[in-house]
Amino acid sequence: MTKTSDDASTGLLGNIIEGIRKVKGKEIVNIDLANLEHRVCSHFVICHGDSNTHVNAIADSVAREVKENDGNHSVHTEGRDNARWVLMDFGSIVVHVFQKEYRDFYRLEELWGDGVVVKLEE
Repeated sequence: MTKTSDDASTGLLGNIIEGIRKVKGKEIVNIDLANLEHRVCSHFVICHGDSNTHVNAIADSVAREVKENDGNHSVHTEGRDNARWVLMDFGSIVVHVFQKEYRDFYRLEELWGDGVVVKLEE
């Protein structure tokens, strides 16, 4: 039996969240955008860290977890140099890892509030 794209996205989403949890990423949110028109992806996963070192550690953990369990890697990653906001594009899922003050400033949860917002336990 082959995996459907929904199955693959579900597995990828689980691995991303596990990668965040392993290094204590904070206030993890999954925004399901699948039913919106003109969306850029199916899911946004948003979290934050306490410092640029923590933000980079979260991004490293997500990349490692996805590679080890899915054999995938992000199509594009940016923001690692200053680590205030690291964006990791996995195609159907985009991960945003912020420092708290930048997360509060950009408020992506509100910007994409038409999606289904699910706050996850840490």
